[in-house]
Formats: sequence, C-alpha cells, structure tokens
Amino acid sequence: MGNHLVERTAAHGPSAVVRQDWTAAATPWQFTGRSEGFDRLDLIGAGTGSVHTDLGIGRLEPGGRVPAHVRAGEQALYVLDGEMAVQLEENAYLLRPGDFAFIPQGAVFACANRSSTEARWLDVSSPVSLQPESGRRDTFFPTAAPDLLSRAAPPDLGDPTLRLVGHYEGTDPDHLAEAVKSPARGRESAGMYSALLTYSGISVKMLVDRNRGAHLLTLFMVDYEVGGAAQSHDHPFEEGYFFLSGETDFELGGQVHHFRPGDAALAGVGTTHACYNTEGGRVRWLETQAPVPPQLHSYRWPSDWDRFEAGYCGGERRA
Repeated sequence: MGNHLVERTAAHGPSAVVRQDWTAAATPWQFTGRSEGFDRLDLIGAGTGSVHTDLGIGRLEPGGRVPAHVRAGEQALYVLDGEMAVQLEENAYLLRPGDFAFIPQGAVFACANRSSTEARWLDVSSPVSLQPESGRRDTFFPTAAPDLLSRAAPPDLGDPTLRLVGHYEGTDPDHLAEAVKSPARGRESAGMYSALLTYSGISVKMLVDRNRGAHLLTLFMVDYEVGGAAQSHDHPFEEGYFFLSGETDFELGGQVHHFRPGDAALAGVGTTHACYNTEGGRVRWLETQAPVPPQLHSYRWPSDWDRFEAGYCGGERRA
C-alpha cells in the first residue's frame, strides 16, 4: 500500500489511519507506459481493508498527461493544487483548486497539465481498482477517442446545463448572514442543489451524490466549528476521510486519533466513529461514502439502542 499506515484494526469493525509518504507514490499499473509525468499516492484501498473505497492523491508534472480512457466504475476528484485540463465526455474544462468533477462509469476521461507547476488532486473510485494478479482489467483505452484537451477552459459555474463539474471551497462560520447581504431580487440562484446540511456545529455540502448521477459513491465537504460534535455512530457502508485544514481528535473504532491536514482515514462497515471538536479552531475535511447510502437506516447510534435496551428489555445487557 502506497502510504504510511499508522493503524489498521478490525476488532471494532474495519478501520485505518494513514499518513502521507510520497516515497511510495507510483504510476498506477493500468497507466504504465501510457501516461507521462503521472503518479498516485494510494491512501485507502484493498491494503487498508477497504472493499468499496479506492482513495488517493493524483499528481501530474508540468507537461504531464493521462490519455483518454474509460473505467468500469465511478470516480470523483477534487483539485488540491495547481491546475489541470480535463476531458470529460464531449467537454473539456480547466480545473483549479476547489473545483471537483464526477466521472460516471463508461465516461471518456483524460487530463493534462499545461501549466508550469505541479497539479495534485484527491480522487476516489468505486469499486476498488482491480490488481494485475486478478487477471482482469477495469480501465480501457478507446483508440477512437477524440483529443479535446487543447480547448479546455474554466467551467461556467452559472451554466444550468453544467452537470459533471462544480466548485466548492468550504463554509464560512457566518455563511447565513453573508448569504442575505446582497439584494434579494437578482441574487444568484440557489435551491436544494446548493443547500447545506447543518447540525450540531457541523456543515455538510454534498459535491457528488445521486443528484449528480452517482450510484456507487459520494463525495462531500465537512466543516466543524469549535464545539461541533458528531456522536458515536456507524454505517452500512464505508466512509473515507481526507483532512484539509485544522486539527482535531477523531474517535475511530474505539480509539482516539489526532488528525492534521493531509491525513486520511477509513471507517468500514460497522465501525463506530465520532468527532468532538473541543480544542483548537475550525476543522475541514473531504469525505467519501461507498456504496451510496440507502434512503433509510444509513446511521446507527449505539447510545439510542442502549437507551432502548435499558427501557424496554429489562435493563439487562447481554453480550
């Protein structure tokens, strides 16, 4: 696994904590001999116990290029540094930090770095990428795919037909007050597609989900205010985390870990996790889910079931 794996546990459900180690970055085997100036640092995948989530950081040198290809799976990416020209189906965009993209299964995708500085992005794929020893492939290179990268331009974020790319950099603490400062009439359009989910000092903004056409994964950004808290819970799907700013203690499978920018973690199916941001400042991370959560029963709160047991099951706990 191309990372510094701090801990991988299974006693309280599968989980992993990962620190970046760029000496382990390598060109993914599917692109060996096909790409130029491209490598990837694996963070979460089969080596950390994941069966759905393939999370890592892609890196493209100036002049680097990844050829047109299609995947038997879904992928999402979020630009961290630099800029990258991407071809996505019949369109081409110039993406910069804060921009994100969703690549549906079977969509033609290519990218290039036409700038003088390195480009880096976080990407997540589902299912987990196949390895050479499987004897199978999940990435294919159509010979007739057109090259559209030369016409890449920044996306028009006000275009109502824009479907697969977007931009989001996080939530300010006073975002509600800021939202009503401009005149009510003629204000930039907003609705459920731009809505934030806020609770308990936490703001969540979905970037890639069913509304963007995803069926296998989600990508979203989380902002924690000081005092923000999510109580211990688990899910019937995997969650991946990549920390962008701030520091916090994070409870994962019964163990407390301290996360800083650039760290990553996995909470597998049934792994309890919680965050209590009681010290320091605001914290921001990117989060992924795979598969896409069900419409009902996507959370399970142990404390709620403990109260149920105490109130309706004679108050006796059994192993």
